[in-house]
Amino acid sequence: GMPYMGKILHIDAGKRLSLQIHDKKQESWFIIKGQGKVIWDNNKDDLIETELITGQGFTTQIGQRHRHQAVTDCNVVEVSMPEQGITWRLEDDYKRPDETEEQRKKERE
Repeated sequence: GMPYMGKILHIDAGKRLSLQIHDKKQESWFIIKGQGKVIWDNNKDDLIETELITGQGFTTQIGQRHRHQAVTDCNVVEVSMPEQGITWRLEDDYKRPDETEEQRKKERE
């Protein structure tokens, strides 16, 4: 009964997405092409790397640090709660700001 949305993330070989935290959003991922990994908090708040395995889903919890990194060019299906709350970008190779409700609204107008 929860509203979910989906998108396909294409990540070029050797590139990575933001190290980020969501305050209201939960995400699940499923790799459909190529090789990639997720770097995320374990249960001791240490960042670990987990290889994304074709045919297996992975889910982050609200408040869990995470980022995707491509080994080869890869496509990852991401399903999540709708874009809401704040996405804090703790590290971002592209210098993007944190994502807030106000930022989203401004970008989509």
